[in-house]
Amino acid sequence: MAKKYERIFAALDGGKTQEQVALRAIQLASDNNAALCFGHVVDSMPDTLTGSDYKELSEAVKKRMEESLADILQEARDDQNIPSVEIVVQVGNIQETLHERIIKPFDPDLVICGERGLSNLTYVFVGSVSTYLIRHLRCDVLVVKDI
Repeated sequence: MAKKYERIFAALDGGKTQEQVALRAIQLASDNNAALCFGHVVDSMPDTLTGSDYKELSEAVKKRMEESLADILQEARDDQNIPSVEIVVQVGNIQETLHERIIKPFDPDLVICGERGLSNLTYVFVGSVSTYLIRHLRCDVLVVKDI
């Protein structure tokens, strides 16, 4: 018997696969009657170096994401099989912030993310968020590829 998911998290990165990730998350949340959380991390340097107001920045990015994904988010909110839909935006180191401050508190049993397609050089220095999630999370991770 297939595992039933109760809490699904979808990592949105602004890349080519973002809409595919969101649509796959909605489909799986609807099929499983699962709560759904979309999350995004704005990569940044420590505020002592930049002087940025991270709360204001995260709210502005969240608003832009909600506007750009309005139809998709409305589809999720209108779906009777999805008990809750939320979107969370934080500022910080992408991998650590995504894992510790967004995913861990939501406690999902499935995480969906996109394949970013980093160049080999970038991958060597930065690594991949999807690889990080696969290695560090203790739940299923689905990587949506750009086909």
